[in-house]
This record gives sequence, C-alpha cells and structure tokens, in this order.
Amino acid sequence: MRTTQPHPARIRPSPFLRLLAAALGLASTNALPAQTRVARVFGDHMVLQREQPLRIDGRDTPGTKVVVRFADQEVTATAGADGAFTATLAPLAAAATGRELVVAGSTTVRFADVVVGDVWLCSGQSNMAWGLGGCDARADIDAAALPVIRYRPYFEHFAGEPQPDLRDGASWRPISPDTAADCTAVGFYFARAVQPVAGVPIGLLTCTVGGTEIECWMPPAAFTDFPANRAIGEERQRRIVAWQQALAAAVPEVERWTQRAKAAVAAGATIPPPPHLPLHPNEDRSEWHRTQSLYNGMVHPLTRFPVRGVLWYQGENNGHEQDGYVAKFPALVATWRQLWGRELPFYFVQLANYERRTDDPAGGDGFAACRTAQLLCTRVPKTGMAVAIDLGEADDIHPRNKFDVGLRLARHALANDYGQRLDPSGPLFAGCERDGASLRVRFDHAAEGLMVGRKRGRDPVVAATTDAPRGFAIAGAERRWHHAEARIDGSTVVVRSDAVPEPVAVRYAHRGNPDAALYARAGLPASPFRSDAW
Repeated sequence: MRTTQPHPARIRPSPFLRLLAAALGLASTNALPAQTRVARVFGDHMVLQREQPLRIDGRDTPGTKVVVRFADQEVTATAGADGAFTATLAPLAAAATGRELVVAGSTTVRFADVVVGDVWLCSGQSNMAWGLGGCDARADIDAAALPVIRYRPYFEHFAGEPQPDLRDGASWRPISPDTAADCTAVGFYFARAVQPVAGVPIGLLTCTVGGTEIECWMPPAAFTDFPANRAIGEERQRRIVAWQQALAAAVPEVERWTQRAKAAVAAGATIPPPPHLPLHPNEDRSEWHRTQSLYNGMVHPLTRFPVRGVLWYQGENNGHEQDGYVAKFPALVATWRQLWGRELPFYFVQLANYERRTDDPAGGDGFAACRTAQLLCTRVPKTGMAVAIDLGEADDIHPRNKFDVGLRLARHALANDYGQRLDPSGPLFAGCERDGASLRVRFDHAAEGLMVGRKRGRDPVVAATTDAPRGFAIAGAERRWHHAEARIDGSTVVVRSDAVPEPVAVRYAHRGNPDAALYARAGLPASPFRSDAW
C-alpha cells in the first residue's frame, strides 16, 4: 500500500498518551493531519471476492469527499460526522491480472496488484494456523509458483468489545517459494486443488489462533439467541459488570492522581505513576475470560468484507464435549452467516486421531466426544466435514499431513461450489437395524461400497486389503460394551459378538486414537460414530 500525504509525516502518539495529554491540558487531541484510512483487511496483492458488491470502509476528516477507483469503476462517498465512510463497488468479474485500487480523500491510498476471485476465510485453532513450512513439505514449497493463490498472514487480537477494524494492516502474499512456508498448510492444499478447477484467483484470509475454544470465536447473538448457550454469555456479562464496578470504584483515585499530575506539570516536577486500573475480562491475562474475545478482535472487523466461504479446523480445546459442542458450533455457523448476509458454505475438519491407543470397547476417551458432536453437526445445511481419523499422530496434536486435510476439504468445495461431479465425503453413519443376533449398519456416501483400507502417508490412493473391519463395539440393553466381529456386505457392515446375543447399539472408532480402517471405495475414511446416546 502506498499513501500520498499532503503534509509532512508526524509521529502519531498512542491513544493512552493522547488521552493523558488531554487530561493534563498539554496538547490538543485534534492536532493530527488529515489522512485517509482504509479498512486494514485491504492490502497490496489482495484478492477481492468476485460477483458480490464490495464495500470499502474507511475514515477521513468529517465531510471529506472520497473517490474510489478500480476496474473501470469510480464511486464516491462522504465521510460522516464521525469520520467514517463507505463506498460500494458493483460486483466484479474474476480477473487474474493485478490492477491498482485507489482511494482518494484527504490523502490518496493506493493498493497495488489487486486481483479478483474467490476468498476463503480460514479459521480455527493451531492446526489451521500451522504453516506449510512445518509439514515436511520442502518439495511443495520449492514448486509453489502460484501467484493466483494469495494469503493474508497470521494475526492475533483478543479484544473486550467488537472492534471496528483490524488492529494491524498487512500486505497479502502471492504464493511463491519465498512465501509458501508461512501460508496455512490446510489452506494451501485446499487452494492448490480448487484453483485449477475454479479458474479464478483464490484468496486465503487467515483468521486463526492456536489453543482457543470455540467460545472465543462466537458473536453475542450466538449466546443470546440460542438458549443452550445463554449461560456462557451470561457469565461473560457478569464478569463485565464486575469490571465496570471496579472501574467505578477507582474513579476517586484517578481524580486524585489527575490533580497531583497537573500540579507536578505546573511545578516542572516528575509526574507520579498513574493508578492501576482493572482490565477488561477478555483482555486481563491474569484472570482471562476468553468468551467472544477473538470474534471481537478478529472476526467482527471482517464481516463487511465479502468471502466465498469458510474453512474451519477447531475443536481440540473443546475435545471432551459432545452436547455442548453440538449447541455451540451450529450457533457459530448461523450467526456468522447472519453477519455476512449470506448462507456461507462452511467446511470443517473432524478432529484427527491422537494420544495413546486404548482397548476399552466402550471407548469415549480423548477427542471421541467432540468427533461425535462434529458428525452430528453435518446436519447443518451447506456444511461439509473432512474426516481425519486416519491422519493423526499419537504423540503430536499437530499432525504433519495437512495435504489430505486440504484435499478432503477441497472435495466439498469442488462438489458444492465448483460444479464437479464427485462424492465429497467418506461414509457417514445413517442408522442400524437388528439382523438376527447382529446389527446391520448403514452409511451415507457409500453407494459404491465399502472396504478396509491401508493409508500410506500422503499417498491419496488408499489400498484395499482383505482384512476384516476393525474398531466396532456393540452392546445390549444392559449397556455393557464388547468388541465386535464385523464384515462388509456391500454398502453396509454387519457386526456381532457372542457376548451380546441381542444387540441394540453399535460404536465405531469411538476412541481417542482408534484402530480405524473402514473406507469408501473412493478412498475416503468413514467417520467415527455411536448409535447410542447413553
């Protein structure tokens, strides 16, 4: 981004110092030169979303006329009394040739090499943030001459209240051997698979922070408008009320300090240190309450920026939840869609296998509960789940194979958004029925049949074996679980155990790190599942 200024550059004081100076009568807070500012998601080399109206938000001196020029369009806006302006470009056709976006007001802001295509918001935890450089992918990095795929780099901002803009600006980065290592690996492999089919530039808008609960990313309506989540929002509000009360109690001390500080300034003496003020509960790292904090600082500022859809890889910090996650994730999807004003495609990753292998037939250890919740969340319209139960590492919560994760997410986009005729998913549990002393398990996405497969690293071809299916357990009405024998019968699996003559429930791969090898013939793994709700 280049900015043309009519005034000499000046050092801009921090908000705290400006407020302090104003309180002490040392300087005017209106001494800054006029300057045109544009929402910080905009940057050089960026990808703009095609075929949607494009809002360009910014700030300038109140009353200033602002002119925006791009792609043979010229639109104007006027900064309001608060300095905010919005100019809207008509929907743009895809274009891989970089052009200049110009925003001219009190100063002129220029963004170079701007292309138009599809922007995918990449959000979640560290497995989405994980860069290609950490994936043993030297060959992919060296071959990454993909200027039509671009990403906005990682950033992080926990905030107490919804922010009008991102905290920091950044240029977007076209994918090259010099930039690929820092790109989200999941996003990279997704985009590399999708872009040749889409035939348009692909932008990856990185919005992810490691070690974060889904509550961090949920907007206020996800709590207030969804009864199952209200207690979470109420707890946050209780903490905010307590913080406000603490601030109110500190006012007399602040007033006393202000008088002492003014006296020190008048006498040319040292100004005493200001009193300690409590921080917002979303920002106080000593008593951190993170609910809504990343929505406030990272998602809310992006909701006026059009995107094609969302890629989501999160859940490790909610890994032991089932019912809670089933309530939270659909609320997040619904409220994000409301905020963007579109039924955004939402493609997510089911948690990979992790931790030591156990032999309890009941299972339920590790991330089993959250995986069940994620399977149930596939009922949300226009979502798709990439199963990763065969891609994990027992001793590392960050599996290095992001190649298959990206490809499996890409299958959903290719099938649903880019017109490809393919089944995007592996087998998903559809029900079971008694068949004598056995249970017959049915699956969606298994029309071409099932197989036991062997996954070898990043090889996308899963080899069929003659082994019997593993990882199944059954129980009778007494709810005692036993390992089950299993056999494939076309697109179903028949399970039985001599210890359970009258089975009523079945589980598959319902463990933290299961021995799971059931695949569709196309080579996509079956999701772990449980038929019971015990």
